[in-house]
Amino acid sequence: MTDDLEGFAFQRLDVYAAAKEFARLVQAARISDKELCDQATRAAKSTFCHLCEGLPNSGAAMRRKYFVGADNSLHEAVGAVDLGEALGAVSAERSRRIQQLGLRLHKMLRGLMR
Repeated sequence: MTDDLEGFAFQRLDVYAAAKEFARLVQAARISDKELCDQATRAAKSTFCHLCEGLPNSGAAMRRKYFVGADNSLHEAVGAVDLGEALGAVSAERSRRIQQLGLRLHKMLRGLMR
């Protein structure tokens, strides 16, 4: 988002920024195992997209549905990165950064589900 573009209100939320950074970090990790890389990046992007569907939604049930989907995809991405580290396909440092942000994002998503 550029400075001259106001954007949507949900784009200014911390949870939005965290989910966007999470997807960026997973993509940037360039997991060397092709299958895990595909799984992790798709799940990280899905986390972000589910969040984007839920944030502007006014219905409580639909918001929860999208936030649960985002949280499920987040867990999938975190697991794929963790396995990637165990298999030597991603560095421990990159994995640690992704895991830390994933935990922070998880807490925010759980807060939105209340």
